[in-house]
Amino acid sequence: MRAFRLAYDGRPYAGFQRQPDVPTVEDTLLDALRELDVLDGDLPPGYAAAGRTDAGVSALAQTVAFEAPDWLTPAALNGTLPGAVRAWASADVGDDFHATHDASERTYRYHLHAPTLDDDRVRAALDRLAGDHDFHNLTTDDEGTVRRLETDCARDGDFLVLTLAAGGFARHLVRRVVALVRAVGSGASDIDRLDRVLGPESLDGPEGVGTAPATPLVLADVTYPGVEFETDPDAAASARGAFEERRIDGLVTARVAGDVVDGVTRE
Repeated sequence: MRAFRLAYDGRPYAGFQRQPDVPTVEDTLLDALRELDVLDGDLPPGYAAAGRTDAGVSALAQTVAFEAPDWLTPAALNGTLPGAVRAWASADVGDDFHATHDASERTYRYHLHAPTLDDDRVRAALDRLAGDHDFHNLTTDDEGTVRRLETDCARDGDFLVLTLAAGGFARHLVRRVVALVRAVGSGASDIDRLDRVLGPESLDGPEGVGTAPATPLVLADVTYPGVEFETDPDAAASARGAFEERRIDGLVTARVAGDVVDGVTRE
């Protein structure tokens, strides 16, 4: 068995997990394996992924594992993957390894555009949400809502980079946490609202918490005790090149939009 680290730009995809009639990261990966004659059926033997990411969510360290031939390196896999998906590291793992169940921690980063948010209020909200809680009001899941959450926050210019880590995350939990923290940081909600959200009563309607946008969210790391991933230099260089192109495209798009904003403002 071999585990692969995958980085991907989630914007062109309807999420990681396979779905009918829409492009997904998993479909893209499986198509690449078929092109390499590694897969002739539905899934490779032993196949599993660290987790599902929503439509638009990107990843640095999504992890998939399956029975792979010795020659299948990250660089070889990149030969049939599109630029939006890049393998960059791998590790040999035991036959009983399961990429979903064996993960001890998953870490997400959210790049929150926050020039007007109060950093102290944001940090106070994150501190209140950290620790062991039942997050049933921050997910649509009925089970697996009790989690131990670790939180962190760092200011980077006009952005606050929020880091959330846990053994696992219920559906939409990260994005609802971000939405709640943003509301507190902007002053739209008071800090006491967190006590109501974390309380036993179900909150619906105006009291409920919506989801923050998906595109600023990145699956940053997945931890497996005892597993050490080795970076493939050629594959890593390919990933850096592919995502540098995307970074430049984003800067150009922002500059053009800024030109329009400035022009309309002058008028």
